[in-house]
Amino acid sequence: MATLLAGAFCAGAALAQNDTGPSTAGTTAAARYTGPTTVQPTTVKALLANGKDDQNAILRGRIVSHDGGEHYTFDDGTGRIRVEIDAKRFPAGRSIDDKMTVELVGELDKGIRSVEFDVDEVRILP
Repeated sequence: MATLLAGAFCAGAALAQNDTGPSTAGTTAAARYTGPTTVQPTTVKALLANGKDDQNAILRGRIVSHDGGEHYTFDDGTGRIRVEIDAKRFPAGRSIDDKMTVELVGELDKGIRSVEFDVDEVRILP
């Protein structure tokens, strides 16, 4: 019995040497690309007038209302557009209200009867 316990202790010690702490499997990194981009900021007015379906864009302005679920109204002073933002796209640990200036990175979704901006990232601007 003592030999069996000693063998189990040695095996456990060998496993412990390779232990790196709590697993991070399944977690997502909060990192993002911050280098140059070819996507230039535009206005709601220009995007609605000339935008193409699935066109990448950057909008700067305010989220002025929550319209239910993942839908919000965004206003940049040139116009308003309905935006779709998944909860995971908001900055972690930060609240956003209708007075804050934000930058939305995403793409235009032009359907037959509706136009919406699908947001990939929300950035809070100073």
